[in-house]
Amino acid sequence: FTNMGARVARLFRNINLENRVHREISKEKPRSAPRHVINVPPVAGMEAADSINQKNDPLLTRLQSVYVESTDTAEVSAGKEVERRPLKFILPGNIYGPTEHKEVPKGKLTIGEALKALSSHQRQPQTWTPEKIAQDYSLDLRETKALVEFFIPFQVHIIPPKTEQAKQIQSS
Repeated sequence: FTNMGARVARLFRNINLENRVHREISKEKPRSAPRHVINVPPVAGMEAADSINQKNDPLLTRLQSVYVESTDTAEVSAGKEVERRPLKFILPGNIYGPTEHKEVPKGKLTIGEALKALSSHQRQPQTWTPEKIAQDYSLDLRETKALVEFFIPFQVHIIPPKTEQAKQIQSS
């Protein structure tokens, strides 16, 4: 009976639907409320517009006396040849980017060389001192010391579990 009741309700709902729609459309629409009138004194607005568009002679003369001379550092460095050094270490595969380079500018490191130098220093700090790394890779000593001090790769901290029943990774 529920299906039958829905059909009857739909029949009564759709009776004379077109006439009801036309009646609703032909009704007079309500007018929108009038906007609030804002009283702005025209003098204040006009003064600001006039001062913007007006030529200021003292500022114009000062601007004409300014002379800017610019030099582009890229043009200066493009003129002289940058010293290059052969790569010390190349990562296997193409994991960290293209490895087509066979040499790099002095004072620069590739990602593979940086990881190799820092991990060597981390494993053997007496052998791989910042001075030795700077000399091997043609780097600035001050920058190498900062790199070794502040960039520590692959440091693993194993936090002990709070309970004895928790699973823990066994170190071999």
